[in-house]
Amino acid sequence: MPDSNPLVLFMPSGRRGHFPKGTPVLDAARQLGVYVESVCGGRGICGRCQIEVQEGQFAKHKITSSNDHISAPGPKELRYAEKRELKPGRRLSCSATIQGDLVIDVPQDTVVNAQIVRKAATTRLIERNAAVRLCYVEVDEPDMHKPLGDLDRIKAALKREWGYETLEVDFRLLPRVQKILRDGEWAVTAAIHHDRETGTPHIIDLWPGLHNAAWGIACDIGSTTIAMHLVSLLSGRVVASSGTPNPQIRFGEDLMSRVSYVMMNPDGAEKMTAAVREAINELIGKVCGEVNVHESDILDLVFVGNPVMHHLFLGIDPTELGGAPFALAVSGAVHLNAAELDLRANAGARVYVLPCIAGHVGADSAAATLSEGPYRQDEMMLLVDVGTNAEIVLGNRERVVACSSPTGPAFEGAEISGGQRAAPGAIERVRIDPETLEPRYRVIGSELWSDGPGFDEATKEVGVTGICGSGIIEVIAEMFLAGIISVDGVIDGSLAEKSPRIVASGRTFSYVLKHGEPAITITQNDVRAIQLAKAALYAGVKLLMAKQEVDHVDLIRLAGAFGSYIDPKYAMVLGLIPDCDLDKVKAVGNAAGDGALMALLNRGYRREIEETVRTIHKVETALEPDFQRLFVDAMAFPNKTDPFPKLSAAVKLPEPKALVGAGNGENRGADNGRRRRRRPR
Repeated sequence: MPDSNPLVLFMPSGRRGHFPKGTPVLDAARQLGVYVESVCGGRGICGRCQIEVQEGQFAKHKITSSNDHISAPGPKELRYAEKRELKPGRRLSCSATIQGDLVIDVPQDTVVNAQIVRKAATTRLIERNAAVRLCYVEVDEPDMHKPLGDLDRIKAALKREWGYETLEVDFRLLPRVQKILRDGEWAVTAAIHHDRETGTPHIIDLWPGLHNAAWGIACDIGSTTIAMHLVSLLSGRVVASSGTPNPQIRFGEDLMSRVSYVMMNPDGAEKMTAAVREAINELIGKVCGEVNVHESDILDLVFVGNPVMHHLFLGIDPTELGGAPFALAVSGAVHLNAAELDLRANAGARVYVLPCIAGHVGADSAAATLSEGPYRQDEMMLLVDVGTNAEIVLGNRERVVACSSPTGPAFEGAEISGGQRAAPGAIERVRIDPETLEPRYRVIGSELWSDGPGFDEATKEVGVTGICGSGIIEVIAEMFLAGIISVDGVIDGSLAEKSPRIVASGRTFSYVLKHGEPAITITQNDVRAIQLAKAALYAGVKLLMAKQEVDHVDLIRLAGAFGSYIDPKYAMVLGLIPDCDLDKVKAVGNAAGDGALMALLNRGYRREIEETVRTIHKVETALEPDFQRLFVDAMAFPNKTDPFPKLSAAVKLPEPKALVGAGNGENRGADNGRRRRRRPR
């Protein structure tokens, strides 16, 4: 028999249920597990529980939703609208009751007086179930006949109104409890941290009266860049995002050079730990300053990073990660107080660090895996975070495998003659005319191409200073497509007769991308550096494919700041990634940061990734006998043995040709490549 009670559908979650007329909308939301914030416990004074009624016929759900199907504004709503502001069409779900079928929208903009700034944060909707919540209670006044202490009466009120049976309290709060309670005239707001359902909730701070601010930090500590988001724990909105170069770069460009620094300097680990924590604190101050948030209102922080960054941030010596068996000091999730890390946050703020997958596949990979969810896919998904150490995950809902591959810093501009980090003035896009071999390019800071009108004026301030990672990928891919370099990666010196762009450089040849000052030239050594890096990555991918017993992948996701700017077509032309439908290859930005954001806003995601990490099979490339063979094959463009039929259908690949006119110089270049191939970094 169909339920005769009104049907209520909550959007965007899509959760629905039948409820008797007169049921408060907030109660219906809670019964369905729909997150609607209510700091004041339904008194109509915090305004966090706002909802909107969607009017019209919803054929899919066979209901008609109307404002006539919800109660008229009551005294609580009228009082709130008078003292604060209630946008037209908005209702307080603690006051409004169900009177008929409803489609309810839970708006995502309930941050009070906060500037919305989206720089690099995900735009996905993350269902909120934060580990920290604010709970407002009105506490019984002291009574000589009921000699309960002030703190115990606060606990009793929290049990009565919020259902907390057992609560622990941070000791530092005890000396302040009585003053807080009296300043609030027997009303307080408690910040309660409750990460695990089986754990005991903690009161981590108290404020007199109604306190309406709770903020969180999601931070990805990359070896090159630290990226941070400031988030409202009450609404889920990212209100400020920022990044800064990792100051540890001064101790070493890549991870192993930093481990070496620690091994060679007794105080090396302490120096790098202090440097990264200082940079994080500066970022916290920056994002808070952008939107006038008090650092003392930061109550929860989530961090991710590769294993070396993870250990140094936590103050752990990373020496064991410098050699086999690459043992982690801790692989599981880490829970601690922000004060233990000297972070600029509330004195009771909590820190959660995602688990690491293995010795060189860290918490950042776990976060990216959480974000992109290969383990939730029916199809075979390849997830690659391209950096100085490429971290690779391959799998579907049946099985997931992972590995790391030492690509080195070439993709980020290091080891490249004209290379630089992505900054204004760096060449980021390149096209080469296959007939004339003349290039055109675009630089960061301008949307104009170099052969177009106004380019010189537009780039007058930033100049053209070098070439960054995405530009390096494109220029070498374009050189291959134009026939300037061979399948084996040798620059064809015979083309010097055709174009002044091809110039002798000792016993090899180079391609002049930009004349003038500074001149930007792609040398034979630059090509080799990219070949070595891309071969290491591709060999790692092929090992994982062998473990999964598949000869192709269905989906490819390129993660990381660098991955966000790679054109998938050019990545495939180089053989950086395997053959795949180009429309199934996507850049997903800072997936690690997105995963950190998910773990910050929903504690359920913490349990999900903790469980998932335990099931991921780690492949150690250094121990795989096939790695060397796969590496050598991957030195060719796109690959010596693997066909690329889907790429060939979309891009005309050049026919292999015998090079002439270069003599010993080109032969020497090819020999150098063979010698270096046997020693992947």
